[in-house]
Amino acid sequence: MTPAFHPPFFVAGPNKSAKRIILSVPHAGRDYPSELPRYTSILPHRFASLEDRHVDVLVSGAVDAGFSALIAKAPRLWIDLNRAENDIDPAMMRAPDQPGRILSLKARGGLGLIPRRTAMLGDIWIHPIEAADLAARIDTIHRPYHAALSDMIAAARARFGTALLLDMHSMPSLQKNGNILPAHVVVGDRFGRSADSRVTECVVECVRAHGLRVAVNAPYAGGYILERHAAPNQGVHAIQIEIDRRLYLDPTMIALNANVRAVQNMITAIVETLEREISHDQQAEAAE
Repeated sequence: MTPAFHPPFFVAGPNKSAKRIILSVPHAGRDYPSELPRYTSILPHRFASLEDRHVDVLVSGAVDAGFSALIAKAPRLWIDLNRAENDIDPAMMRAPDQPGRILSLKARGGLGLIPRRTAMLGDIWIHPIEAADLAARIDTIHRPYHAALSDMIAAARARFGTALLLDMHSMPSLQKNGNILPAHVVVGDRFGRSADSRVTECVVECVRAHGLRVAVNAPYAGGYILERHAAPNQGVHAIQIEIDRRLYLDPTMIALNANVRAVQNMITAIVETLEREISHDQQAEAAE
């Protein structure tokens, strides 16, 4: 039986886009179902390593500034909103594999639509899941989330002529590469396919202005949310932002540290700068 989430996500900020920039927070959900012991012997607190822990808190400054954010409450453990609904690890399913399924590199490594294992947790589930269970998770969580995100983007584009999605995530600390210090923030635009280069450059400049190191598309170029919702040639740009968890979490990687306000301020500066710059560009184009 798949538990009901009430609701599996919510909109923080205006329900109808007051700004052309929309934030998505798909991996910070931590409403673990009471039925979880039927499926796994791992205690819920250990699943913090699978979350983008407290990224919903990081976008709160942007929400207070009038921007809208779609925030998942259902945990990534239960279904990953940044995977295609047919990106399923066959080892997760009790029934034989079905035609039409894809198997991405992430799914091969255990992080498909239903995460199967991680290096830190090992194998997550006691048994493979039933096809009906998978279908229920898709129908009640995955599809409604993407439908809501599509509606928010469409409303922004209808009002402003363009829309920009910022898909917000956190990442483990990256490793130093020779003499090159690791980035604190990784900005992904699917190698230019999901956003105009001016948008990417604006985000990069904002991060650097806050004294942080930033990389573009390495090692995270953006996932399914960008692939599905970005359409730059139709005025819909999408950027993925990954933030080093050590910037805002304490050594347990569970609780917030004293630097969280600085990260909140950076995100607010990013959205406000983007809103201003895109508006200015549109006005300049209209005047030509």
